[in-house]
Amino acid sequence: MAKLDPRMSRLKYRLERLMLTPLFRFGLRVVLPIVVVAGGVGIWFSMEGNRTAFAGMVVDLRQAVQNRPEFQVKVMAIDGASEPVAEAIREAVPLRFPVSSFDLDLAAMQATISSMDPVRAVDLHVRQGGVLQVDVTERKAAVLWRSAEGLVMLDDGGVTVGATQSRLDHPELPVIAGEAAQGAVAEALRLWSVSEPIRQRLRGFERIGARRWDVVLDRDQRIKLPETGAVQALERVIALAMAPQMDLLARDLTVVDLRLPRRPVIRMSDSAAEQMWQIKLIEAGKQ
Repeated sequence: MAKLDPRMSRLKYRLERLMLTPLFRFGLRVVLPIVVVAGGVGIWFSMEGNRTAFAGMVVDLRQAVQNRPEFQVKVMAIDGASEPVAEAIREAVPLRFPVSSFDLDLAAMQATISSMDPVRAVDLHVRQGGVLQVDVTERKAAVLWRSAEGLVMLDDGGVTVGATQSRLDHPELPVIAGEAAQGAVAEALRLWSVSEPIRQRLRGFERIGARRWDVVLDRDQRIKLPETGAVQALERVIALAMAPQMDLLARDLTVVDLRLPRRPVIRMSDSAAEQMWQIKLIEAGKQ
């Protein structure tokens, strides 16, 4: 008769009351399985052999994914660079193809290429078909700087583009020299732009005292320009040189000094000065 007693036991009553508690049900259905699984994984990884086997499996899986044909880079394409610059880029970034795109450090490669003198900007990306695309914006040489190391090509911002062996290799570029000349390339280019009428006689621009320019012509002639308003001063000299009655630069002069714009000075050659003194002596009746 005791076995047929329909009354609930106290333990069963308490268990049913616990199952009605939401927090207990969450712990039983969610927390407990997580704890059991995490404990089992922890026990499995506590054995060194298991850890080694798992690490090897991960490496094999990663290599299997990385070495898939769709992730292989087979060739490098360089656009926007001249042939010498492209060859220099290939030497600076040596790659043995095919190579997985996961093994390419594009940021480091971009930094290496950007540090090259002829390169203004560069963009690298892997495009479809296994091609490493290198888009280069190359610096354009604007002047030739005659330095202690020789002739160096500079862009319009005074940044080095590269070296050159001879002035004749770039006859279209002006030559600059002197102290801190590379820091005043923009002003030198403005002087170059207005010097078209005397371009055939122009030898270059020399920076004096890191503050002003001398225009160097053939026949050992110089035009000394002021610190400010150099372009306007050169335009005035060119106007005098082109005037039929003046023809200033065709005369026997060595220096046209415009450092004081309100008091220009002309220096004659020794032979011209001697002839002038002879004329003055003749006019004075002493000869």
